[in-house]
Amino acid sequence: MSEGRPLMQASSHDAPKRGQKYPARNSREEVEISNSESIPILHTVEDDFDDDDDSVLNENRGYTVSGHHIDQGQQETTNMETLIHLIKGNIGTGILAMPDALKNSGLYTGIGLLPIVAVICIHCMHLLVDCSNELKERIGIRSLDYADVAEEAFRTGPLVLQPLATTARRIINSFLIITQMGFCCVYVVFISANIKQVMDCKYPDTILNIYCYMAILLLPLLALSMIRSLKVLAPFSLLSNFLLILGLSFCFYFLLQDLPSSADRKEFSSWAQLPLFLGTSIYAFEGIGVVLPLERNMARPEDFRGYNGVLNTAMIIVTCGYIAVGFFGYLKYGDAVCGSITLNLPAGDNLAQVAKVLMALAIYLTYSLMLYVPVQILWPNIKYRFQTRKSRKIGEYCFRGFLVIITFVLAVAIPNIGLFISLVGAVASSTLAIIFPPIIQMVTMWHKIEKITIVKCISIIIFGIICFFTGTYSSFFAIVEHFENSAPEPELIC
Repeated sequence: MSEGRPLMQASSHDAPKRGQKYPARNSREEVEISNSESIPILHTVEDDFDDDDDSVLNENRGYTVSGHHIDQGQQETTNMETLIHLIKGNIGTGILAMPDALKNSGLYTGIGLLPIVAVICIHCMHLLVDCSNELKERIGIRSLDYADVAEEAFRTGPLVLQPLATTARRIINSFLIITQMGFCCVYVVFISANIKQVMDCKYPDTILNIYCYMAILLLPLLALSMIRSLKVLAPFSLLSNFLLILGLSFCFYFLLQDLPSSADRKEFSSWAQLPLFLGTSIYAFEGIGVVLPLERNMARPEDFRGYNGVLNTAMIIVTCGYIAVGFFGYLKYGDAVCGSITLNLPAGDNLAQVAKVLMALAIYLTYSLMLYVPVQILWPNIKYRFQTRKSRKIGEYCFRGFLVIITFVLAVAIPNIGLFISLVGAVASSTLAIIFPPIIQMVTMWHKIEKITIVKCISIIIFGIICFFTGTYSSFFAIVEHFENSAPEPELIC
């Protein structure tokens, strides 16, 4: 097949033909690690950040690895394996915050809106996969991550937008960093709050505030964050998923007992609180980072999409789980529900204490994976300031420690799980999960897009922008109000 003209010489009216090859870019490999949140992994390598390989740095395209390729035959997954990975990649602390989300919307308002938010988020996942496949065929690359898709969409799009290609990559990477760091902050608060409840019950005479538990947690998280190898992190991730499922099972044991009437719960909360619901629910559905590596690693990638495909099946299961936890959690505890449903479990019940410890341990084991992406994006821009391999390795450990301390500072600043989740969801998750996919679709399909598709994309973008600004505004002022009403020595924060 004939090659296309050089990109910058092409007319904006010369639409790229299907199968037309643009100049190939460096091959980029991805690997998906099962974990409790979405983790877009941009590469895999035996020893991550090999300081002897100077080819890993490309200032315009982030961190890539040359000479290390995945054996496609060994990496292929079945439909069932992909289904399990996708479910795991979407279920984490967000599901535990769904009762708090329904507190901000009202019982039946939240139950009605959750499927709508789910449909929008799932559709945006499909948009990203469709654009990825279109761009891979167009430019002759077999693997693209989220930032790659954004860059290549602009680079091969209308002539006027092509200079924005590198900017698009940087914006996506920036929001990936914000999202993953936000997850880490939520994890610090979550672990500290749950461990505090357990310790307050077991040792009531030595009650410490939540900030003390954050300080105690700092050293273990610093140690875990020093792990650089994905192979070493993989067993921690698998164990984390097992503990998460077990902990959720214990939670449902308590949620389904002695349920009050739904008439005792608000059907609609208020318009002022509704953006907090949207922020939390979008945070929970932030699994868009795992869809591309999962689809690429399938033995039958054509089964990933479609009405009965793996993506829809997995996300319907996830949505049902969110609705179940949200409905029964808010029905059980009402407006007394906390930012994590585990904090409402009976303080004196041994099984409840076990559930809290299991969930805290599961989230602790996932922290390093959440930190992996920010390190992966940021460190290559810093590492060449160090002249020797030893100094680079020490510098990387220091940099990892610096990121951990940042998450602790932010967690201390906002030690409220529910408000923190809503803030992260409004600022970062709405951007990655809702705003950018339709933008990428319009830029990718500019040569053949229909008017109805443009209207749909613009409508989704407007919805995402509304969620971004209203959610950020409401979360910010709710945080300010929280601090104005908080005691100097806060008890366990809900």
